Amino acid sequence: MQRSAVSISSNIAEGAGRNSEPEFNVFLGYARGSSFELETQLFIAKNIGYLDKSAFEHLLNSITEIQKMLHGLKKSLKP
Repeated sequence: MQRSAVSISSNIAEGAGRNSEPEFNVFLGYARGSSFELETQLFIAKNIGYLDKSAFEHLLNSITEIQKMLHGLKKSLKP
């Protein structure tokens, strides 16, 4: 879960440093993929009893908000 979470911000940073909007867009896609990987891991953690319902819902809401922001940022860039 830590790797997935770190991967989100790392891909955004790497893409921003690429000096081209198309490459930035690709790395935003990688970041979004990592966010869905983290979401899946949250469900697994809840199902095996590592997270209670309250913690799970809080974290799921946070990752959903991040996914929405990444989607919006990708949409704002030229194709």
